[in-house]
Amino acid sequence: MDLIRTASDLRELTSAWRADGEVGLVPTMGSLHDGHASLIRRAREDATRTLVSIFVNPAQFGPGEDLAAYPRDEDRDVDVCRGLGVDAIWAPPVEEVYPSGVPLPEPDAGPVGETFEGAARPGHFRGVLKVVHRLFDLTGPCRAYFGQKDAQQLFLIGRMVRELAIPVTIVPCATVRESDGLACSSRNARLSPEEREQAGCLFLALSEAAGLARAGERETAVLVAAMAREIGATPMARIDYVAVVRDVTFEAIARIDGPARALVAVRFPSARLIDNLLLPGSAGAR
Repeated sequence: MDLIRTASDLRELTSAWRADGEVGLVPTMGSLHDGHASLIRRAREDATRTLVSIFVNPAQFGPGEDLAAYPRDEDRDVDVCRGLGVDAIWAPPVEEVYPSGVPLPEPDAGPVGETFEGAARPGHFRGVLKVVHRLFDLTGPCRAYFGQKDAQQLFLIGRMVRELAIPVTIVPCATVRESDGLACSSRNARLSPEEREQAGCLFLALSEAAGLARAGERETAVLVAAMAREIGATPMARIDYVAVVRDVTFEAIARIDGPARALVAVRFPSARLIDNLLLPGSAGAR
């Protein structure tokens, strides 16, 4: 397994790989967990060679956010990738991603980028799209694998690829969950035992919305109220937002009339967690 640091080495390596077949890219910020492992396994199934990027992107962290505290353990991440059969890791310093004096594209996240996570974290998606665009430019044509836990990010990256005609195939992958339904996240490790026990409220809230949708409820206010009650009954949880959006536009809706997704964002004393669920039966809703 190769461990590379520079932009030029990444371009050279992936260009050589494409002569033999397809490149599978798994972008990460490190602190790899079971969710990342599932993306890597999927990439290895689909592609000839698999590349994992590990870069904690400062551009997507705002003032007062947890950039300095974000977990980093490169040696462990390298061991995980080696065990999963990854062909190469790109783990660059900041200056290789954002070279001094070189203007880089900053794709516009648009109005959707200012809602939900974008409203809670101003400028976040501008930083996400900038780093992903840079990564796609350096890697070249490939298949890129993203988890559905970060549904708004996935929506915006997919839209960017389509609008800018970037030669990358986006592969959405199902959220990997722990035994109580909590979505795998590097931030879960920061929860205290009591917080971790209560963090299951996110999936319970989403499951409540899913149950109502399965039973035929189409008024999203009913689903939102049910999610808010579930989280509100959890002593250590504080709601950032709960919502139902139209899955193809990521806009909040009053009534389900097609594919719809429930969203939750919750703050605990030690970490902020997000999750979402595609609502059952919504694809055929009228």
